[in-house]
Amino acid sequence: MKNISILRVLSALALLMCVLARSAFADEVHVAVASNFTAPMQKIASDFEKDTGHKVILSFGATGKFYAQIKNGAPFDVLLAADDETPARLEKEGMGVPGSRYTYAIGTLVLWSPQRGYVDGSGEVLKKGDFRHLSIANPKLAPYGAAAVETLKQLGLLDAVQAKLVQGENITQTYQFIASGNAELGFVALSQVKRESGAIEGSYWLVPKNLYAPIRQDAVLLVKGRSSAAAQQFLKYLRGGQAAAIISGYGYNQGN
Repeated sequence: MKNISILRVLSALALLMCVLARSAFADEVHVAVASNFTAPMQKIASDFEKDTGHKVILSFGATGKFYAQIKNGAPFDVLLAADDETPARLEKEGMGVPGSRYTYAIGTLVLWSPQRGYVDGSGEVLKKGDFRHLSIANPKLAPYGAAAVETLKQLGLLDAVQAKLVQGENITQTYQFIASGNAELGFVALSQVKRESGAIEGSYWLVPKNLYAPIRQDAVLLVKGRSSAAAQQFLKYLRGGQAAAIISGYGYNQGN
């Protein structure tokens, strides 16, 4: 009986030592994340924390705003942008670590409405114009907004819908305008309306890829995170199979 008690104490001490050892090497990584990648990033960050013991502090917003914040000294270790131009610019300007940049996802643009049957499968609803408001993200700040404008231009409809456009500061606000009914429909990222199960509520049109330039979303290790083992491990984890499955599940194509 006494031996069993001693073994239990030793087992508990061994477990405690493992926890303490893991905590000693645990660190925080501050990640700036493009709004369209919110849902998959929350899942990936949760898995990363469980698997590594590191803590991930996430900030979501427009890529253009993150660029300005990083230029002004914002304490981010990693940027997951909604484009490939911003990380390249940061690298060129000495704020991104050379050789760390890569494409973590390629986004898909979708015309969406929470109302069933409102958006048809070929986007003819845009030509009919039987709506009061069409929401898009600010094309100067958000790549998905730029893709929406490019799509409307390709369709020859930009002038016709110009007066009906409602701009969100970022793709999250754009989604909120549509989901709340302030706009009947709008252009958002597929990842915002596609669940892990593959289901999409409401009605939608997957915009053909030939109507807009590929939305290559690049990640980059920022100078602040250069010496952070947690930041480097996070980027490595993001390229792994577990994260790739999540990214694909939310409707993104894989990068390199």
